[in-house]
Formats: sequence, structure tokens, C-alpha cells
Amino acid sequence: MTAIPRRPDTLFASRAQHPACPRPERPSPDRDAAGRRRGPSGAAGAAGDLLTLAALPVLAALALPAAFAGGGTRRWFGGRAESQRAEAQAAKDAAAAAFYELDTAQRDLRISIETITAVDDSPAARRAVSDFDALGRRIDEVSHQYINAVDAHDLDRDDLEAAVASRARAELTTAKDELTRVKRELDRFAEGLGPLLGKAETQLARLAPAVERARQALLAATNALDAVRSSGLKAEDLAARLAALGPELTKLNQGAGQHGVQQTLERADRVVRDAEAVRAEAERLPERAAEIDHRLVSLRTRAEALRTRSGQVEPVLSELRRRFTTACWQDLQQVPDQAVRSVAQAELKLREAQAARERQRWPDATSLLSTVRALLNSTDEAVSAAGDRLRRLNAVQKDPQAEIDRTRFALRDAQRLAMAGRSTPDPRHARPLDDSVARLERAVATLEGRHPDYWHFLTETEAVRATAARVVSQIRGERGAGGA
Repeated sequence: MTAIPRRPDTLFASRAQHPACPRPERPSPDRDAAGRRRGPSGAAGAAGDLLTLAALPVLAALALPAAFAGGGTRRWFGGRAESQRAEAQAAKDAAAAAFYELDTAQRDLRISIETITAVDDSPAARRAVSDFDALGRRIDEVSHQYINAVDAHDLDRDDLEAAVASRARAELTTAKDELTRVKRELDRFAEGLGPLLGKAETQLARLAPAVERARQALLAATNALDAVRSSGLKAEDLAARLAALGPELTKLNQGAGQHGVQQTLERADRVVRDAEAVRAEAERLPERAAEIDHRLVSLRTRAEALRTRSGQVEPVLSELRRRFTTACWQDLQQVPDQAVRSVAQAELKLREAQAARERQRWPDATSLLSTVRALLNSTDEAVSAAGDRLRRLNAVQKDPQAEIDRTRFALRDAQRLAMAGRSTPDPRHARPLDDSVARLERAVATLEGRHPDYWHFLTETEAVRATAARVVSQIRGERGAGGA
């Protein structure tokens, strides 16, 4: 509801609007009342003047009531009633102004509430909406009170009594005071909405840029995909991922009013992220195709080399069988056959990867090449293990003392660190080191005899060195933490 202030009437306005009350003209001194020129004697003119003067009081008596009562104008000489009418009219104008201010404030605050609810669904926001609704009901009450007061009194009536005007002034003043009081409540409520409104406006300020970024990201992805396709690459999977973003763009274009501000912001971020991923992959696709081609050639060459090397494992195993005990080579018995099978499987996967590359199924080609690489790595380790085993066994058979000295040095270094700054070592450090010393002595004892198990000796010394290294790392870690 919006109050329309009353346009005040004035006597001068009434006169201007009612031409039925013209200003009387002054008669010319050389003419009579009928407009005839007086004669030389002036007798007829004098008689006319006397008749005119005699008629003036009567005409004035007839014209005055019409002039002051006709045309909707007010009486000039109403006394106390007119004073009360003026005061009532002033109260009415003040109430109208208060009503207009309250209505404007309510409209502005409703926009703020709608801004908050569009973004925020927290308990504080819901409470603000509830409080605003309660204020709205209070505003309706005082507005109806004002409207009833205005409708109850016609201040333009000619016969308005002083008592009626006084009562109208009192009711309109009360209505104005109520409107003003509720306006103050509304202002205080608006001040309390500051944090919520600021947060909501911040979110809304992010909305348009976020949606625009999403549109630009989709455009960049589309352009990148078009450029890749023009080079002869299909990129069907990227095209499908980009097409899946179409409905998301439609929802962004529909706006936050339909889908909510927070949901729209999240959707825009998701579209940007997915579109940029498509764009990046599309731009990298030519490089990726070249990389797959290079890996196909490289892995094919490596498979051929491993096929040749796997044929050399059997002679190594023959020498191990001839010179060392069964425990030194038994775990390598299956290496030749396993190497052949692994290389054959790798070559099969390479052919599948080549076919996937030709059909431009890039994820499939990449996955198959990873499988080939894993097969060749395991085969390479197995084939290398046979030759490495023979080399290490030859070294320890020739000079076992070098391995013993190397292991004892690692133990003594760990023991010195455990005793540094202490009169007695920490049992957590001393016990594993003492056990390792005994373990080394037992390993050295296995070298006595006609056919020593060199491989067992090597695995034991390696385990002792690992234990010493673990104790050293533990001590340094504890002292470093204590110093910190």
C-alpha cells in the first residue's frame, strides 16, 4: 500500500478553476450602466448611476453566498472549526508522510530479505525471515489503522464541525505515531541484518563472474577440441565429456532464481573444473599421441631384448648348479620358462595397444602400455637375478672375509652411536644389536665345511646390516626429536 498525499485546495485555485465567478469590471465614467454614452446634460446618466448604486447591496447579498460556498471551496470565516480543520489536515498530511516512509522502508527491507533467503538457509537466516513476517503483520495493523482514520473523516466537508475535526486530528496523530514507532522497529531490524545481508551480497557478487567463467571455460574447451579434430584426431571421449556439460550450461543460463545461488555457484565451479580438464587434455592430445607412439616403439624393442636375454639364463643356472649347493639356486629354476611366457604376454599386449592407438582409444592404449611395462620390468628383474646371484656367490666364495668385515663395521658403528653420551645403552637399542652380533657369528660358522651355503650366509649378513641401519635411524630420530 502506498499513500498518495492529498493535494491541498486553496481559494485562489478555486477561483481559477471556476470561471463562473469573474472579477466585476469598473464602469466607464462617460457611459451609463447599460454602456450608453451619457448626453451633454447628464440627466439620464445620473439617473442610471442612482439605479446602479441602489442595486449593488442586493446583488452583493446574492453573490457572496455563491462565491464562498459554491464550487467546492471552503468558508473563509469559519472561526474555531476552520482552525480545527487546518490542524486535522496537517495531522493527515503528517500521517500520510509517515505511511509513505514505512511502506518504502518495508519494500526495501523485503528486497534485503529476499537477497538473504536466495543465498542463506542457515538458522539465522530462517529466523530473520520469521521476524520479518511478524513485523509485516504489525505493519499491516498500523496501516489499516491509518487507512480507517483517513476514511472515517471527510475534512473537505463544508459543514465540518470543530469537534469532528478535533477527533479526526487526534485519530490521525495516533495513527502517525504508530506508523513512526513501527518504522523505528523496522529500522532496528534492518540494522541487525547487516552481517547476513553482507554475506549474501558477497555471494551474489560472486555469481555473475562465476557464471561467466563457466561460459568462457566451455568456450575454450570447445575451441581446443575443434582444433584437435581439425588435425585428424577423433577425441571421442573428450567430445562426450564436453557434451555432458551442456545441461549444466542450460541450468546456469536459467539463473539462480530457479536453481538457487549456492547451487548455481557450485555448478559454475564444477563446470569450470570439468571444462578446463577437457581443454587441457585436448591441447595435450597431439603430444599424448606422439608419446604413445614412442612408448610402443620403445617397449617393443625392450621386449625383443628381453627375449634374447632370457635365453641366456639357462647357462647361468647350469653354472650355479655345478658349483654351488641346491639352496643357492633352487628359487631360480623357473626363471627361463617364466621369462619366455612374460615376454610373449608383453608382446600380445603390445599388439593390443597398437590396435587401440590406431582406433584412437587413448585411455585403452595407455592402460595396455602400462601392463606391458610391468610385465617387462618383472621379467627383467628375474633374468637379472640369475646373473646377479652368480656374481655375488663368486665374490663371497673367493673372499668371505670382506662380507664379514663389512657387516661387523655396520654393527660397531651402530653400537658406538648407541653408547654416545651414555654409560649404559638403552635396552631398546642394545638388544637388537646384541642379537645381530650373535646372528653374524652363526652365519660365519656356516662357512665351515666342504659345501658351505654361501647364499644363506649372504642373506644373513644382509639382514644383520639392515637391523643395524634400523637401530641407527631410530636413535637419530629420537635424539632429533629431543633436541627439537
